[in-house]
Amino acid sequence: MKKILIIEDDPIVANVYRNKLAVDGYQTEVAADGETGLDLMETFQPNLIIVDLMLPTLSGVDVIREARSLPAFAKTPIIVLSNTYLTNLVQEAWRAGASKCLSKTDCAPKDVIAAVRQLIGDSGSMPHAAAVQAAETATIQASQASVRDAEHQSELRKTFSENLQTTLYSLRAAVQSLVKASDEITRLKQVYELYRQVHALNGNASVAGFGLISHMASALEAMLKEIYEKSKNINASTIRTAVNAVDFLGFLFERGMVAGHQEIPSSNILVVDDEIISRRAITYALDKAKLKSISLDDPLKALELVTANEYDLIFLDVDMPGMNGFELCTKIRALPHHKKTPVVFVTSLTDFDSRTNSTMAGGNDFIGKPFLFIELTVKSLIHVFRKKLTAPA
Repeated sequence: MKKILIIEDDPIVANVYRNKLAVDGYQTEVAADGETGLDLMETFQPNLIIVDLMLPTLSGVDVIREARSLPAFAKTPIIVLSNTYLTNLVQEAWRAGASKCLSKTDCAPKDVIAAVRQLIGDSGSMPHAAAVQAAETATIQASQASVRDAEHQSELRKTFSENLQTTLYSLRAAVQSLVKASDEITRLKQVYELYRQVHALNGNASVAGFGLISHMASALEAMLKEIYEKSKNINASTIRTAVNAVDFLGFLFERGMVAGHQEIPSSNILVVDDEIISRRAITYALDKAKLKSISLDDPLKALELVTANEYDLIFLDVDMPGMNGFELCTKIRALPHHKKTPVVFVTSLTDFDSRTNSTMAGGNDFIGKPFLFIELTVKSLIHVFRKKLTAPA
C-alpha cells in the first residue's frame, strides 16, 4: 500500500483529502505544521507528499527545501496546494523542488487524487488477480465512484453552509479588531489573525466547491499576507479594502451559494488614465484576477466608448487633460446604461476634498497612488462579482 503524507494546517481540508485518499486505498498521515511534517517524513516514509504553501512556523517552501536536502526524499513526488494570487511563492516552490502545483481555488479533491495517481500510480494494495477483475468492471466502479463523489461533495457543501454564520461572525470580529487597533504591533497581530481566518475559509470553500467564495478569499488572503510581511502597507486604504472585502464575503455567503454560479464571471473593464505606467499597473492587477480590460489615455475617447458600450467596472484617474475624472464620471452617470456601473477613482490626490468630490461625481470607490497590485485586484473582484450577482436574470 502506497503512503501519502498530508501537511495542512486546516483540519477540515486535511480530513477531506485524507478520507478521499483512504477510500482510494492509500495509507495516509496528516501533519498540521511544517516541523511536524518533517518529523513524520522520517518515521512514515511516504511515497508522496501533499503540502500547503501557507503553513505556520515553517512554510511549505521551506518544507520542500528541507525534504529535498534529505537523500531519502530527494526524488519523492511533492504536490503543492497554493493560492492563485501568490505567484511569487509558487515560483519559489517550483525552484525548491515541487513536482506539481495546484491552485486551491481551481481544483477539487478529485483533481488532487488524479494528480496523485499521475505521479505514483494507484495505491498498490490490490493483488494482480483483483486488479484484473477491477479492470473488467471499471465502468461499474467509475459509476459508483461518481455517485460517492457527488454524495461526498453534497455533504461538504452542507457542512460548509451550516457554519457560514459562525465564520462570518469571526471574520467581522477580526476585521473590527483591526480597525480599532491603536498601535503598529496590535495592527500587525490583527492582520495575521484575519489572514489565518481567511486562509481557512479559502481552503474550506475550495473543497466544498464554492468557487466564487474561494476566489474572493484567495485574493484577500494574498493581500493580507503582503501587508503583514510589509507592515508599512498597513494603512487606511488597505484596512478599508479589508473591511469591504469581509463585508462582501457576507454578501457572497448569501448570493454566491448557488451551484450554477461558481464560475468566475466574464468582465469588460475600462481603465482611463493619461499616465502609461499607471495604466499598465492597473491592467496588470486586473490580469492577475483574469479580468478582461481595455485602457485609454484620452478621457474624451473614453466617453465615446462608454456611450456606445456597456462595462462592468470603470477605473478613472482624476488629473487628465481635456476633462478630469470627476467631470467624466458625471457624464458617465448621465448615460442610462451606466447609472449603476461601478466607478473607482485611482489618483495621487488623497486629501479629503478629493474623496468628497469623487462621491459627489458618482464614484463608488477610491484608491490612492501608489497602490498595491493585490489591493486593486481585491477591489476589482468585489465590484465585478457584486454587479454580476445582482444583475437581473
